Amino acid sequence: MTEVGIPREERIRRALDHLRNDTTDEFEHVTWFEPVEFTDPEIAKLERERVFGRVPSIIIHGSEIPRAGDFVTLQLPRNNVIVVRQRDGSVKTLVNQCRHRGAMVEKEEKGRCRLFSCPYHRWSYDTDGALRTITRDNTFGDADRSERNLVQLPTEERHGFVWVVDDADATIDVADWLGPEMDSIMGSYGMDKMVTTRVQRFDEPVNWKLMQDAFLDGYHIQYAHPNTAAKHIHTNVMAFEDFGHHCRFLNLRKTIDRWIEEDPGDRSLAEHVTESHLVGPNSTLLKQPDHFQLLTFRPHRSDPQRCHMEIRLIAPTLEDSGMTEERWNRIWDKNVEILIAVLHNEDFPILRGSQVAMDSANAGNMLLGRNEVANQVFRREIQKLVGEN
Repeated sequence: MTEVGIPREERIRRALDHLRNDTTDEFEHVTWFEPVEFTDPEIAKLERERVFGRVPSIIIHGSEIPRAGDFVTLQLPRNNVIVVRQRDGSVKTLVNQCRHRGAMVEKEEKGRCRLFSCPYHRWSYDTDGALRTITRDNTFGDADRSERNLVQLPTEERHGFVWVVDDADATIDVADWLGPEMDSIMGSYGMDKMVTTRVQRFDEPVNWKLMQDAFLDGYHIQYAHPNTAAKHIHTNVMAFEDFGHHCRFLNLRKTIDRWIEEDPGDRSLAEHVTESHLVGPNSTLLKQPDHFQLLTFRPHRSDPQRCHMEIRLIAPTLEDSGMTEERWNRIWDKNVEILIAVLHNEDFPILRGSQVAMDSANAGNMLLGRNEVANQVFRREIQKLVGEN
């Protein structure tokens, strides 16, 4: 397989040199910014419109709706939606609102159905959103059925994920958004042949960008996670690649320490790293030795000081893993249990406190260092999108 960008072993050795020299890859400058970016309703509105309403973002993994008629319901930044697998294998994202009087068509979080039926007056819709039944239509009067279908959002399935642009009037081209480098990288991982093993959702009193920042940051590990991640991952050592809307970076595991003094030669050091990706505009994808973790962050519909976070563990199927069902489930239960414990005990308390601090009347301006390179790219790209008219 042809590697995209700088070969992995070369990047690992660059990071190993950083570890030896107490250095890291860096951004070109320090960046100043204001707390208002995390508290202002007008800025939040622009982000919903110009980020989520214009570019594709991941909403689920396709394995979560494997069969025709399988669906999930979600609250996106601009729309409540039903994401449903079609008879031809494609996926549609439908605005979850009856076109009669506006009731929510589907209230279940997930399920399988042959049609969607509004609980208010029992108007029904096919899974492609087409209006199927107007109850007691002999007394209802004239209604152009072609104008009463459920509204669709632009949707595409690529690299195993379902992507959506959260605006019915937009178009979608995931490959174009990813760009050739990130599109090839994600395609090389074979995640379309994997499944979501576990999903966890959190609603937090924190701005979505503040949450995303925490999971692009290799600078805080030693200080925020001294008894967990810091026992395994080196702090402030990163080998980084900038792909425009997206980036890729790796951190060194402490199992690599034997090679600080000893030359590893041509042997692979891949087992000693964790590789992460900013998949813009709002996801962090972590590549682990035997699975992937996808973290997504979406803004609240109206409150800039709240967000919705989702964690997905994506791994080979039970059949492909060669494990017993009991062991397969035990491994993924343990993985998500450890991750959630770190979030609840370490990350979330700091981030909640940060959001409270941001809302102070005289909160001072802040800065991103040159060493916080993935955070710099994330902010740069969101600023570009928000600034576009």
